Amino acid sequence: MIKILVLYYSRNGATTEMANHIARGIETIEGAEAILRTVPDISTLCEKTSESIPSKGAIYATLEDLKNCDGLALGSPTHFGNMAAPLKYFIDSTTEIWFSGALNDKPACVFTSTGSMHGGQESTLLSMMLPLMHHGMLLLGLPYTENALRETSSGGTPYGASHLATELTGLTAHEKKLCTAIGARLAKTAMQLKKNLR
Repeated sequence: MIKILVLYYSRNGATTEMANHIARGIETIEGAEAILRTVPDISTLCEKTSESIPSKGAIYATLEDLKNCDGLALGSPTHFGNMAAPLKYFIDSTTEIWFSGALNDKPACVFTSTGSMHGGQESTLLSMMLPLMHHGMLLLGLPYTENALRETSSGGTPYGASHLATELTGLTAHEKKLCTAIGARLAKTAMQLKKNLR
């Protein structure tokens, strides 16, 4: 059994919805298990602390979750063309994993949600790739053989799954298909890499 960590931050629920579709895609691959984890919100106030278990949704990620995964899907809403601060804060805490090389040669993909068509989807995806490259991970995108990537008029990029969040709709059919596709691709790749290491 391989374990794929779907690690994300979501403020209004769109990134959570994407994470759930990516998890479904992962679990279409026999022998793959999706593990959903989130990160706590952060505050500019030093006194603020979060409960150790969130009141709803996925539980908070630990460094152990990251160390023990066979692959990683990393997701965040777009904040000024970059990943959200809570996810960056968590990533910045992974130095000990970087020193150990625990993520070397493991596959990873990224996903994002934006509130406007030109809100910085691709720059956000690229910003999330940078620390994963420093960790020695193998980055996966979405190939154009995925028809939904050529047909979408909302989210979807070759850099990773994306979603254009509006108040009127949830994920489009194309966005859901691309989330599922990248989840399945990540799980297949992790499975193949693990077999090759045996």
